Amino acid sequence: MPGPIQSLSRAAAIMRLLAGGERRLGLSEVATALDLAKGTAHGILRTLQQEGFVEQDPESGKYQLGAELLRLGQSYLDVHELRARALVWADDLARAAGETVYLGVLHQRGVLIVHHVFRPDDTRQVLEVGSMQPLHSTALGKVLLAYDPVARGELGEEPLESYTSRTLTGLADVDTEAALTRERGWADAVEETWEGVASIGALIQDRRRNPVGAVCISGPVERVCEDGFVRPSLVASVRSAARAISRDLGAGRF
Repeated sequence: MPGPIQSLSRAAAIMRLLAGGERRLGLSEVATALDLAKGTAHGILRTLQQEGFVEQDPESGKYQLGAELLRLGQSYLDVHELRARALVWADDLARAAGETVYLGVLHQRGVLIVHHVFRPDDTRQVLEVGSMQPLHSTALGKVLLAYDPVARGELGEEPLESYTSRTLTGLADVDTEAALTRERGWADAVEETWEGVASIGALIQDRRRNPVGAVCISGPVERVCEDGFVRPSLVASVRSAARAISRDLGAGRF
C-alpha cells in the first residue's frame, strides 16, 4: 500500500497547528513548531493561502485559518443535519408511497445520495447512499437545477449525456423543464435515466430559504404513473415530506 504524501501530511499539520492556537502564527513559529525548513513552510502556506484554507494578516504577516475551511465544514454539518432531520419523514414517505425514497444534495455535476429508504416490501435491494445520480435526467437533479443556480452552472454549455430515448440533452429543453418545475413546485422523471423507472421530487430549504437538497420517490412506471402521468397522490406525498423536512430545518411555510 502506498505511503502518505509528505506535502499533504505537512499541510494538514500546519492547519491543525493553526486550529489549535489562540493567535495568529508567523512563518518562523510555524516552521519551528513543525520542524520544517522556512522555505518548505512558506511554500505550503502560500499554496494553502491561494486555495483559501489559510489567510495572512496584511499588517503582521502572520497566518490563520481561512474562510474556505469554514465553508467546507459548514457543508459537512449541513448535510448531516439534513439527513438527521429527514430520517423520520423519509421513512413515513416510503411507507405511504410504497416506493423507494432518496434524499440528495448537489455535488459537482451530479446529485449525491445521502439517505436511502428501501421500498417497504420483501424484494432484494441494494443501499445506494454515496452513489451519484445525473442532474438533468432525475427528479432530484431537476429540482436542484430549478432552484439552485450553482447546479445549473455545473452543467456547462456542452450537450448532455443521453441515457434513454426520453433523456433531455439540450440545455434549452433543460431550462424549460426547470421553469416548469418552479411553476408547479415539483419535478418528475419518467424513464429518463433508467428504462421502466419513474421518480417524483421536491425541494428542501433551510432556515434562510436556501435550496439544500431534494427528496424523491422512485419506482416502476406502472406504479408511479397512471394514464401516462405521475399519480397526483404521490406528488402530494412527496411535496408534503419536503415541506416537513424544510420546516424541521427552520424554513417558514411555503
